[in-house]
Amino acid sequence: MASSLLKFLPASIRRSRQSGEEDDIASAAPVEESLDVKRSKLASGDSDGESLASKEITTAADPALNPGELSFEEDAAGGMGRHLGVFSCTLLIVGRIIGTGIFSTPSSILGSVGSVGASLMLWVLGFVLSFCGLFIWLEFGTMFPRSGGEKVYLEAVYKKPKHLATIIFATNAIVLGFTASGCIVFAQNILVSAGHTADRWVTRGIALGVIGFVTLLHGLTPRLGVWVMNGLSVFKIVILLFVVISGWVVLSGHTRVQDPHANFRNAFAGSSHSSNDYATATFKVLNAYAGWSNVNYVLNNVKNPVRTLKIAGPLGLGICAVLYLLANISYFAAATKEEITNSGVTVASLFFKNVFGEKAQKALTVFVALRWNVITITFAAARINQELAKEGIPLPFGNRFWASNWPTGKSPLPGLIIHLIPSVIVILAPPPQVAYPFILDVEGYPGQIINFFIVIGLFWLRWHKPNVPRPFKVWLPLAVFFLAAAVFLLVAPFLRPANGKGDTPPLPYYLYCLVGIAIMVTGVLYWAAWRVVPRWFGYEYVSRKETLSDGTVVTLVRLALRPRHRALFWASLHGFLMNVD
Repeated sequence: MASSLLKFLPASIRRSRQSGEEDDIASAAPVEESLDVKRSKLASGDSDGESLASKEITTAADPALNPGELSFEEDAAGGMGRHLGVFSCTLLIVGRIIGTGIFSTPSSILGSVGSVGASLMLWVLGFVLSFCGLFIWLEFGTMFPRSGGEKVYLEAVYKKPKHLATIIFATNAIVLGFTASGCIVFAQNILVSAGHTADRWVTRGIALGVIGFVTLLHGLTPRLGVWVMNGLSVFKIVILLFVVISGWVVLSGHTRVQDPHANFRNAFAGSSHSSNDYATATFKVLNAYAGWSNVNYVLNNVKNPVRTLKIAGPLGLGICAVLYLLANISYFAAATKEEITNSGVTVASLFFKNVFGEKAQKALTVFVALRWNVITITFAAARINQELAKEGIPLPFGNRFWASNWPTGKSPLPGLIIHLIPSVIVILAPPPQVAYPFILDVEGYPGQIINFFIVIGLFWLRWHKPNVPRPFKVWLPLAVFFLAAAVFLLVAPFLRPANGKGDTPPLPYYLYCLVGIAIMVTGVLYWAAWRVVPRWFGYEYVSRKETLSDGTVVTLVRLALRPRHRALFWASLHGFLMNVD
C-alpha cells in the first residue's frame, strides 16, 4: 500500500534529477505523438480519424474552443477506457433519476403548493423543463464529449478570468456534491420496514454504512459496481411499475381504499397563491428529475459517446417521466391529502400501508429502500472530482493522487473519497427531519445558477461560433424557455411565502438561497487567493502535464517568480551582500 502511494510524490523525492528529466520527456511524448497521429488520420479520412471526428469534431475544427488545459486524447486517457454502451448509459440515467425523490418528496411538494392538481402540474412542468435542459446538454455533450459535464461546458465558454468558472463549479460540486439525503432516507425506510423507530443516531449509523459501502464498491471493484448499478436500475423500474399497476387497481375500486377518486374531485382546491411556494416546490421536482445529465459526467467511459448520448438521454428521461407521473396519480388515489402531507419522507410506505395493509407495508418498504440512487450519484461524482483534479485545481496533498485511479488503476477511489467527506459531514451534523428538505433546497439553488450560465453560454457560442460543428442542435425556443424558468427559480425564492415560514421551519424561507450563493462566493474568494494574490508578490503559475502510471494525464501547477521579479530579487540580494562585506 505504501509503495503504491510513492508514485504520487514529487519527482525530486522519487528519483534523481537526471532520470526525472528523462521520465518527464517520456511521459509527455506519447500523448502528443498520439494526438498528432490521430489528427493526421482525421485529415486523411481513414477509419480512426472518422472515429475521432465522431467524438470531438468541434475542437478539431476550432482548437480555440478546447476546454481546460488537456486535449481530448489526454483527457480520455487512463482508467477502464470506453466500456459503457447504450444499455448501461440508459440505466445510468434511470438509476440516477429514480431515487428518493419520487418515493419521498411528493408529500413535501403537496405541502408547499396545497393541492393535488397543482402538485401534478408541477411534475409535468418538471418533465418539460428537464427535457429542455436535456436537449441543451445534448448540444454541449456532443460538441465536447468528455467527462465532467458542466465543468467542461463552462470552461469552453468562460475562458477568462482563467480558472474562475472551474473553481466556482468545483466549490459547488465538492461542497454540495454529497449523497447524504439518499443515505438518510434509505436508513429511515429500512428502520420503518423493520418496525423500529427511526432514532437519529441509528439512522446516521446506517447512512454512514451505506455511503462507505458504495465508496469501496466503486473504488475497489469497478466492474462489479457497474453490474450492481444496472441491476438496481432495472429493479427500480420494476418497483415503480408495481406502484403504477397497483394504482390502476386502486382507481378501479377493487381494493380496501374507500374512495380512490376523492383527491381528483376539485383537484385544485386549496392551491397556494405564493410564488415562493411554487419555486421551492419546483426545486424539489427538478431535484427528483435530476440525473438526465448523468452520462455527460462520464463520457470518457462511454463507447461512441456522441451516438450513445443522443440515444440514452431522451430514452432514460422519457422512461422516468412517464413512471413519475403515473406513480403520483397512484399515491393520490390511495391516500388523502392530509395523510400524504403528514407522511414526511415515507409516502411510498404510506401507499403500501393503505393498499396492502401494515404487514405487507413492512415487506414492500424494504424493496422501496433498495431503490436508492446513491450508487449512481457516487459513480458520476467521482469522475467529476477526478476531472477537477486533472485540471490542476489546488487540492490538499497534491493533484497526482486525487486525479489518479489508485489503487486498481481502473477506478478513481481518490475522487470517491472527495465525495465521501462532505457526505459524512452532512449525515452527522444536522437533524435528519430538518436536514432532508433543506438539503434539497440548498442543492437546487446553486445548480440553477450554473444552469443559467450554461444556457447563456449556449447563446454566446451560437452567436460567436455559428459555424463550428454541432452533432446535435437544440431548438432555440426550448433554450429560451429553460432560461426563463431558471430566472424565475432564482428570483421567486426570495419572495415571502404565504405562511411566512417556508417548508423548513424554524429556518428562514430564504436561508437556502443565501447558503447556496455563499458557497459560490466562497469559490470566487478561493480563486482569488489562488490566482490573484500571488501576483501581488511577483509570482506566476507555471503549468506542465504529467502522465501517471495508470495512464491518466494530469496538469500540475507550481508557483514561480516572474523573470523581472527574479532579476530584482537577485540584484537586491547581491547589493545586500556587498553592503555586508
